[in-house]
Amino acid sequence: QVQLVESGGGLVQPGGSLRLSCVASGFTFSIYAMGWYRQAPGKQRELVATISRDGSTNYADSVKGRFTMSRDNAKNTVYLQMNSLKPEDTAVYYCNGRLVPREFWGQGTQVTVSS
Repeated sequence: QVQLVESGGGLVQPGGSLRLSCVASGFTFSIYAMGWYRQAPGKQRELVATISRDGSTNYADSVKGRFTMSRDNAKNTVYLQMNSLKPEDTAVYYCNGRLVPREFWGQGTQVTVSS
């Protein structure tokens, strides 16, 4: 059974940091590209960051220089280190695994940036 389980969300003040984790099971994690997406209330889900199976990363312009995505294939885990958080980063963050045509999603973790 395929699972992607996110954790690490919460409430943080503007300028603060959070580290999200996503643990994968039920598929060959190391050969999948992984991504983090987010969805704010009333908005469409948007791409935050991706990491290829060889570790190459890409980021949305809105998070470049603030967020860092990484993966640990030995632990079947991807991370999203989020620094200098802004209120507009508030959203549900989803983990994604993709190896066309297969694609998997986690259940999401809430991140709220507010004073």
